[in-house]
Amino acid sequence: MTSSSRTLGDLFGAFEQEAFRLETKDDYSKSGNIDAYQAFMAGEPQPDDYNAGWVEALRSHRSQGKRIYRVHILTRPLTGYLRFELGWGYAKNMTGGEEFFILDVTEKTNPLEGVPDFWLFDSTHAAVMRYDDHGAFLGAEVLAPNGPTEFTRHRDTALAHAEPFTDWWAKYGE
Repeated sequence: MTSSSRTLGDLFGAFEQEAFRLETKDDYSKSGNIDAYQAFMAGEPQPDDYNAGWVEALRSHRSQGKRIYRVHILTRPLTGYLRFELGWGYAKNMTGGEEFFILDVTEKTNPLEGVPDFWLFDSTHAAVMRYDDHGAFLGAEVLAPNGPTEFTRHRDTALAHAEPFTDWWAKYGE
């Protein structure tokens, strides 16, 4: 893998058709909206403006015909963080047009064991997401363009084994 001088933000600003995300962790609680996670764990209601900026960005992308979608590999029972991410985050982000799929490996082998979290843009640019052992985001390594064929294969494998979030949530959600 060769690094690129572009940033993850550059890729979000430049993609033309689709952005795909693979999530492999069961805890990202040290990254992103820590206050909202703590509120969720304390049993507080979801604020109306939760994730408003991201939802607005999603709507903007969708209005331009762009697709943003992700697969989360997970096992049950869900961690507190996954209950938060799926119950608050995914449900809210769907209102902006983001699509979610679940690859539940509770009772089957993970076909992507060892594959890191990543974003893939237009099947031509990939960014590997780095986290520490406690779920804190360390940064993204943007790879050189036109070389992410392994990430395209990972995306296709994830989608082939995943099911739509709403179907999975109807069976296992809380």
